[in-house]
Amino acid sequence: MQEDPPPTGARPQVVVLADLDALARAAAARVHAAAGAAIAHRGRFRVALSGGSTPRALHRELAARPDAVDWGRTDVFFGDERAVPPDHPDSNYRMARETLLEPAHVPDANVRRMQGEASDLDAAARAYEAALTAGAAAPWLDLVLLGMGPDGHTASLFPGTTAVEERARACVAVDVPQLRARRLTLTVPVLSGATEVAFLIAGREKAEALRDVLGETDCGRQHPAQLIMRRPGPVVIFCDRAAAALCGSLSPEVS
Repeated sequence: MQEDPPPTGARPQVVVLADLDALARAAAARVHAAAGAAIAHRGRFRVALSGGSTPRALHRELAARPDAVDWGRTDVFFGDERAVPPDHPDSNYRMARETLLEPAHVPDANVRRMQGEASDLDAAARAYEAALTAGAAAPWLDLVLLGMGPDGHTASLFPGTTAVEERARACVAVDVPQLRARRLTLTVPVLSGATEVAFLIAGREKAEALRDVLGETDCGRQHPAQLIMRRPGPVVIFCDRAAAALCGSLSPEVS
């Protein structure tokens, strides 16, 4: 697909909110705007959801105003998935279904979940790649929603794993030794190539990683989230005050 783009010198937009609820409201407004722009431009909105705990609050905000997004003209993808069945408590799809897809009445036909339960995860990754890229030219996603772990991972791009280095594929299966697990994940070219990228980062345990990825040092291999944050296109980071606690010298926008 592509090599990593050279750093542009531009930092992501950092929006610091008082708490998780305020973060969710700001992120929901961004989703509403991105959906409206994409549908006005070409009649469809293609979004990739994030897993983890932080997106739950965003999903509640989106589900509370289901008419703000035309879900009938929205294709929902996922940034990554655990190697579990869709009804498993750890499933990213299950979390999204319970907190957003069912409450907002998103048509089942518009939801493209990763087959985390597949016995052959490599084949599942290729099938997802085909579903993502079928009938569409890059950028394949209008908006990517991402989180970041305390170790600087995003989606299932964990430090030291083969997925961080992948540049030819859109979706891969990856071993994550530190979790003793396998995952499915979209890759750096797809995530960084989206029309818009928004990170949702909350909690004091993320503060050191956020400080590092926003710093001047190239730490993308140790903190893969930086590979996406340094893309040439627009990136907005919605974070709470706890996550931004060590970023005072970076002069973030405070809301």
